[in-house]
Amino acid sequence: MTKIAILDGYTLNPGDLSWEVLKSFGEVTVYDRTPADQVLSRADGCEMVLTNKTPLSRSTLIALPSLKYIGVLATGYDVVDVAAARELGITVTNTPAYGTRSVAQMVFAHLLEICHHVGAHNEAVKEGEWSRRSDYSFWNYPLIELAGKTMGIIGLGRIGQAVAQIALAFGMKVVAVNPDPVPNVHPDIRLTELDDLLHQSDVISLHCPLTEITQGMINKKSLSRMKEGVILINTSRGHLMVEEDLATALKSGKVAAAGLDVLQTEPPPDNHPLFDLPNCFITPHIAWAPIESRIRLMNIAVENIRAFIEGKPLNVVNSIRI
Repeated sequence: MTKIAILDGYTLNPGDLSWEVLKSFGEVTVYDRTPADQVLSRADGCEMVLTNKTPLSRSTLIALPSLKYIGVLATGYDVVDVAAARELGITVTNTPAYGTRSVAQMVFAHLLEICHHVGAHNEAVKEGEWSRRSDYSFWNYPLIELAGKTMGIIGLGRIGQAVAQIALAFGMKVVAVNPDPVPNVHPDIRLTELDDLLHQSDVISLHCPLTEITQGMINKKSLSRMKEGVILINTSRGHLMVEEDLATALKSGKVAAAGLDVLQTEPPPDNHPLFDLPNCFITPHIAWAPIESRIRLMNIAVENIRAFIEGKPLNVVNSIRI
């Protein structure tokens, strides 16, 4: 019977989903989390391994001769040495497109919080501030209307395009950059160069993969090219931003506010330099995590395994050399 190990199943399924369907493919062992020093022992003898954030390095893959398939329970697959997997004849798949709408929704959750400070005003009301006022209305922060503002989107893939659609619905102008040609772009999205986007955008949202080119792309130099009082949103990868440079820009007001669902180190240290900044809003990497999104992820992962077993693998990220 095929042996399948799920190395870090808790994030996808903390108990509100079921792994039962996977048991039709073989003997399944689910680990909530796997420390680095236990990866080999838990994956030993397995033909299939599923991972979310547990790294599978070249040396680890070499030490697992039975392994034929790795299913990454995420869209990004940098936790796997895909080149080594290809050399060893191990198929690696990812789970794309499951969280497109959820992530786009989180972009605007952050943006609307920055514009209206719903949480802070709710807290003020419940602490009695409204009751003590002489006027029928009050606000403790500047309130921002999005209509007419320019949204700059860096990376016009599925999520970037979904964000663009929402921005247009809010009456925003949308400019975008993408390294490759984008077919069938909405006529109200203007493709431009990065410098132009940085210069004219009131809001900038990041939706690009982490590569050697994009790592640290939001830094002192690029920040200096942005509008005074720009709003930055990052639901993509923490390492796209140089956090020290962002902190400086937030303190100076160059960046009016930032909404971040990702950081360079996750979990972050409790003395992280962005934590003390009132104009930096941080959520714990949950843009992808609504249950509807996680159900889609589970379904894609199951279909990836089924397709691999049938000899017609889907969502392969490392083409196997025959």
